[in-house]
Amino acid sequence: MAAAARRWAGELLHCWFHKLGPRDWWGGSEAVDGMLKRRFGRELAMLGGRPAHEFLRDPLIARAAILLFDQVPRNIHRGVLEAFACDPLARAITRGVIARGWDREIPPRERQFAYMPLMHSEAFADQRASLAIFAARAPANLGFARVHYRMIARFGRFPHRNAALGRRSSAAEAAAVAAGFSW
Repeated sequence: MAAAARRWAGELLHCWFHKLGPRDWWGGSEAVDGMLKRRFGRELAMLGGRPAHEFLRDPLIARAAILLFDQVPRNIHRGVLEAFACDPLARAITRGVIARGWDREIPPRERQFAYMPLMHSEAFADQRASLAIFAARAPANLGFARVHYRMIARFGRFPHRNAALGRRSSAAEAAAVAAGFSW
């Protein structure tokens, strides 16, 4: 991997893909959350208000920015509103990466993270785009994209976020969360 033009970007890509792995990505732990907060919390706070185009000048910075604004908040702000605060920025960067074709240069194991901001969106149009892009370019994760799509198609939102976002859950939403539909 070539070095990213910004130190934080290179460090985040190395940390996420070489120090952490699937168990850390999907399992969540206080140790991983704490490490990410110590290492990247400052960058998240400093850069989260910047416009997407500032991260779309370099493919490696764009890849790292997607992680910084989509994955890092979900870890360091687990279960609270701030976990989703940078989602619009992450989606905008994802769209820019796809438009530039940079996603095709990302190794398959890592590519799934470039598309996750679309999967994490509560907008139906983003969910449809998520299904299309995962089917075409990251089919190993298509099943997960389908489950997210189904939740949005059924409820118009992700029920597992309701508490963090101050929303009331319906009985059907509470049942879905109890059945394991909470990521």
